[in-house]
Amino acid sequence: MDLHKPGTIRVTCAPGLVDYLRREVEDLGYRVNSSQLTSLEMTGTTRDAMRLNLFLRTGFNVLHLVAKFRCASPDELYKRTNALPWDEMISPDEYLSVVSSVNTPTINNWRFASLKVKDAIVDRVASAVGRRPDSGSKRENFVVHLYWKGDRCELFVNTTGRKLADRNYRKIPHKAPMQETLAAAVILATGYDGAWPLVNPMCGSGTLAIEAALIATGRPPGLLRSNFGFMHHKAFDADGWKTMRIEAKKIRRKARIARIIATDIDPTAVEAATQNAETAGVRHLIDFAVCDFADTPLPSEAGIVVINPEYGERLGEVSELERTYERMGDFFKRRCSGWTGYVFTGNLSLAKKVHLRASRRIEFQNAKIDCRLLKYDLYSGTRRTPP
Repeated sequence: MDLHKPGTIRVTCAPGLVDYLRREVEDLGYRVNSSQLTSLEMTGTTRDAMRLNLFLRTGFNVLHLVAKFRCASPDELYKRTNALPWDEMISPDEYLSVVSSVNTPTINNWRFASLKVKDAIVDRVASAVGRRPDSGSKRENFVVHLYWKGDRCELFVNTTGRKLADRNYRKIPHKAPMQETLAAAVILATGYDGAWPLVNPMCGSGTLAIEAALIATGRPPGLLRSNFGFMHHKAFDADGWKTMRIEAKKIRRKARIARIIATDIDPTAVEAATQNAETAGVRHLIDFAVCDFADTPLPSEAGIVVINPEYGERLGEVSELERTYERMGDFFKRRCSGWTGYVFTGNLSLAKKVHLRASRRIEFQNAKIDCRLLKYDLYSGTRRTPP
């Protein structure tokens, strides 16, 4: 199986992010063939998969199709999988893990399907070279994905390994952190590109501010990681990857980048956010401060203010948060005239306590919670509208 030839690439994402993912893929110059709720498909090579892993901000995994076939039983699954040239793809010195998504009356246990695929692969390698790879549940190094629906099976090599959401900068997560891919999508939804100031009160562990800084500089998030699934393929082009990283490091926004301000009332949160920004290489772009959100310093130049408050699902009680949302509305009205405000929340009842009319409601999903990014045009007199 030659993955250097053009084939099907499936890129997965969290629910609600596929439109942002499509935009990213198309901006990289690729054509999207189809899309679903949590994935899209395109045609590409292993080199294209490496590039996607390096640049994508809103995707989870980049999967490269190995084979698809009809399958009526677990024994047939083993047989069809074992017939594939895995010995050309994975070394016996590697670590293998199999992830399965199964919806077929043939089998009622996805773990059994994963076991069949794992056995088929290691047996194939053992028959060819006399040794079999280690295997287990860690989803890194050489990862294979099985999709079995009805009588149709698809086998993919996961070129990502751990999800792209694991940027490797959040060493100190603090409380209930927003996932990096979701944070990137939220920032992209605001239209932020670094030309205007961005202020993030209630910054927590700093994910929104850090993702904004990465977007503003144009820095590919994959540069923060040292391990991807494609590195564990026998045909890994190490020199090509090195060259790709060198070229990516040269990408810099030439225009001036406006300041990013992130604050939190909790000193430990600000400490964590500062360390995470340092690890991400964007500490110099972000001004951190410990203060109540209503006292967040604002630059004279209007821009974007985005707040991700608690919403009574995992942290805080709803009754205790009502006053917080009311104060957010006061903050917007009294201090943010001429700005564009955003509130990301999973509680629309609480959002009403802001007492401002949202000009836009953008749907998102945080874990299993339906959320909205609410946009507020905060102008009085002559309207000033950041992009």
